Amino acid sequence: MMGSSHALSGAAVWLTGSLALEQLAHFHQTPLQLAVGTAICAGGALVPDLDLSGRVTRGQGGAMVAHTFGVFSLFLAECVEKFSLGVYKITRMKHDPPRHNGHRTLTHTIIFNVGVGYGTLALCNAYGKWAVMGVLFFSFALALRGLFEKWAQRAGWLVVTLAAAAAAFGVYERLPGDRGYPLLGVAVGVGGLVHLLGDMITRHGSPILWPIPTGRRMWRCFGLPDSVALTAGNKTETVLLRTVFATVAIFAGAVLLAPVLMDRFNIQL
Repeated sequence: MMGSSHALSGAAVWLTGSLALEQLAHFHQTPLQLAVGTAICAGGALVPDLDLSGRVTRGQGGAMVAHTFGVFSLFLAECVEKFSLGVYKITRMKHDPPRHNGHRTLTHTIIFNVGVGYGTLALCNAYGKWAVMGVLFFSFALALRGLFEKWAQRAGWLVVTLAAAAAAFGVYERLPGDRGYPLLGVAVGVGGLVHLLGDMITRHGSPILWPIPTGRRMWRCFGLPDSVALTAGNKTETVLLRTVFATVAIFAGAVLLAPVLMDRFNIQL
């Protein structure tokens, strides 16, 4: 799927999951926590595509996420892509095809995305303020790039970077540490796993089970059959799926925020 679809799906899943937790487990989140979790999950849903690099010096090619911070993120994507390709070559089995790029390899596995989520949690717990602000800044920038694609393209990477930095600074002081910090890691990890599900409905699929071999292959991609698989970028994705994701996100968000708004404005039913 395309970057905007991944980001929207991350936002929809986070809000829907939050609604389910509130209804079934009475796990309440403040409006700020909901907003932060939604943004981080949307941003986290773009992280796996950091393995798709472009032409760093020309600022061309690569996935949407690779352009978030201009040449800096393009260089990061180049490093991730080369590292992922190296892991693929070292661990591939006889029946895994040869590859010349690392896209949809290491970063498109369950173990990688769970590890990123846990690593985010551990980093925030270990280093506190600056680690939390770094996670917020990076995730907010990705979310802006994914959820507001056309605006981000017009504004440019510098404006996106400054907006993300301002949002991270403003949010940090208001985010409760007891439950707010753990949710950061969960949101990042969930976003990455949602990305994998999105890619699994396309023809290429994702090698989610690595490093567990299946048959005679280490990097077998799992996805829908070609006859029903989605073609990335077609109208089924850009119109139908994005409309569904946006509708679900808006509905879940409205249900979650309705009691808060009614209480604030003294509305009684």
